[in-house]
Amino acid sequence: MPGRLSGEIGDNLIEVTGLVLSAAPVGEYDRRGVILTKERGKLHAFAKGARRPNSPLIGGIRPFCFGTFTLYEGRSSYTVKQLAITNYFEEVTSNVEYVYLGCYFLEFADYYSREYGDELSTLKLLYQALRALSKDSLDNRLVRLVYELRMMAMNGDFDGACFQNLGGTAAYALDFIVNTPVERLFTFTLSEEVLARLWDAQAENRVRYINRAFKSEEVMNSINITFS
Repeated sequence: MPGRLSGEIGDNLIEVTGLVLSAAPVGEYDRRGVILTKERGKLHAFAKGARRPNSPLIGGIRPFCFGTFTLYEGRSSYTVKQLAITNYFEEVTSNVEYVYLGCYFLEFADYYSREYGDELSTLKLLYQALRALSKDSLDNRLVRLVYELRMMAMNGDFDGACFQNLGGTAAYALDFIVNTPVERLFTFTLSEEVLARLWDAQAENRVRYINRAFKSEEVMNSINITFS
C-alpha cells in the first residue's frame, strides 16, 4: 500500500498545523481562508457556515489564528471540518500599531510561500516575528528588518552587494540575522546608527528583488504609522 501523505488521517481528511494568513467572506455565511501549514505549505480552504453566530468555526478562520485544522480534501479544494486554535495573537490584534505591521508580516509570508511546498521554516519565522511584535524590549523597526531580511534570504533573494560596506557591528548583526536559528532571532537590540545602516541596505536589497508595495504597507504609509 502507498504511504499516506503528510497530515493525512484517512477518509479524505487531513490534519494540519498552521496559521491563517488571510480570510474573505464567500456567499452569505461562508469564509475562504489562506492557511500556511507545516505539512502542506500554503493552502486555500472553505469554511462553510463560519459566519453564522453559532458556528464552531466562527472565531478560527481569520488572520492571526494559529492552531490545528482538520480539513476535508476534495478534488480541487479543502473544506474546514474542525479546528483547535491555540494562539489568537491577541497581544498583536488588540494594538493598532502592532496589527498593521502584523498584517504586513502575513502578506509577506503569503508572497513567498507556495502550495504543497516545504514551508516549515516560513511558518516558524512568521510565528516568532508575531510574538516579537509585542515585546516592549524590542524596536519594531528591528523586528520588521529581521523578519523581512531573513525571509528574503531563505528564499534566495539576497544580494551581498547591498551589504558589502557595512563592517563592524552591522556586519556581525547581518550574519546573525541570516544564519542564526529562528528561535533565537529576536533576542538582540541595535543602536540607531547600526539599525539605520542595515535598514538602508535592506531597502536596496528589497527593491532589487521585489520592487512593489504590499497592500498593508500602502495602508501604513498612507496613515503615516511610525514604529518604535
